[in-house]
Amino acid sequence: MIESSVQRIRESLSETDLVLDVGGWAKPFARADWMLDLMPYRTRGMYGYQYGSEEEARFSEQTWVVRDICQRESWPFRDNQFDFAICSHTLEDLRDPIWACSELARVARAGYIEVPSRVEELTFGIHGPWVGWAHHHWLIQVLPGRIEFVFKTHAIHGVEQFHLPGGFCDALSPEERVQAFWWEGSFEARERPLIGAEAHDAYMIDFVSDQLRARPHPRHGGRRIADSGEAEV
Repeated sequence: MIESSVQRIRESLSETDLVLDVGGWAKPFARADWMLDLMPYRTRGMYGYQYGSEEEARFSEQTWVVRDICQRESWPFRDNQFDFAICSHTLEDLRDPIWACSELARVARAGYIEVPSRVEELTFGIHGPWVGWAHHHWLIQVLPGRIEFVFKTHAIHGVEQFHLPGGFCDALSPEERVQAFWWEGSFEARERPLIGAEAHDAYMIDFVSDQLRARPHPRHGGRRIADSGEAEV
């Protein structure tokens, strides 16, 4: 989670606020009273702790719930049980982020979601010799009161106009490399289906072109789209 958001959360929470961290296994939010994750308590903290240390953690093994958060059963919490919920760099990994968002909005009165920016997810070489992060399933767009998910197809790796060149993110600030979504009350989450090659190609090309116009960068490698609309080597 970016430091500016950690600080904002820290300043907004009272001592009595009940906090849930969803998917925070690798770097748990120490201020959270409850944790919900697929991974067990004993394996927590691979990357340390967020907002505090292990000794300062308010959650315990008794308040660490092991669960597949995409399982189509309500999470084991009451409606509006939590004053605040955090879900940072988790939704992009899930098979069903729409369900997870609906449960976040159900069990918490307010919260914070952080996901990679589309710029980072569409930049070559972020994680290896491919586009974006290998284990992420979605391109995500944060909009006012809504989060949209677009399935990340393999075409982004082979067609040059579908991705940004290596090094494109290097000059971006931490805030520009993520999308921060704050909500109160509720919010909407939906998948944006791209039906047919024309809709998919336009979605990718328009975004990439806009980014390159805003921040010119030498193009390199990959495949191009032929006049027929088919990908050519």
